[in-house]
Amino acid sequence: MNEKTLLRTAIIGTITAALCCFTPVLVIVFGVMGLSALVGYLDYVLLPALGIFVLLTIYALWRKRNNA
Repeated sequence: MNEKTLLRTAIIGTITAALCCFTPVLVIVFGVMGLSALVGYLDYVLLPALGIFVLLTIYALWRKRNNA
């Protein structure tokens, strides 16, 4: 995977995870779909995903800087 694709994927993942963590986007969507019982488990998925995507973004930036 080249640096540009890796960086783009990492940034899109970070932004998506951050929006879902810090705004009630998924709470509203799950409520509309009738899955509001799962809202309590979102933190177990979203916070690690946010951490992974932030680390992936840092790695992609580091890799791009070293290869440039």
